[in-house]
Amino acid sequence: MSFRVGLGYDIHPFGAERPLVLGGVTLDGPGLVGHSDSDVVAHAVADAVLGVTGLGDLGTLFPATDEQLRGVSSMDLLADVVRRVAAESWWLVNVDVVIAAERPKLAPFVGAMAERLTEVLRVAQEPLGPGVFVSVKPKRGEGIDAVGRGEAVACWAVAFLERA
Repeated sequence: MSFRVGLGYDIHPFGAERPLVLGGVTLDGPGLVGHSDSDVVAHAVADAVLGVTGLGDLGTLFPATDEQLRGVSSMDLLADVVRRVAAESWWLVNVDVVIAAERPKLAPFVGAMAERLTEVLRVAQEPLGPGVFVSVKPKRGEGIDAVGRGEAVACWAVAFLERA
């Protein structure tokens, strides 16, 4: 059996005329700027999962130059990533997510985000295994940098995968 850990990170500024989506959950507030729906949580989780597999990264698989991907759901991209990882016989054990944002207040939404992520990640659950554990933790920027000034949302994710 082989075990690996992957790390993912993403950051996007506020300013898009679309809903704010984090971890597949729509929140009140301005949207994030980017080619897809700019869900930094889905992006960070996808890169963490991809990091262990050698399948590339999110930007390589789904380039921002591809007009067919403009405005696409990042959770759909994550679902595609998870199917690719499962096809390579990698199974997710757990994913740990930290979201840094001054606004909106994220604590009321972390349970829904963890549920949505678990739903999508379940595809890469070991057959008949115990399931994927997902943890989502909100943090603030405390007035430091673009996150602390309320200009952006950042996310870090760590994924633990095993392969038989």
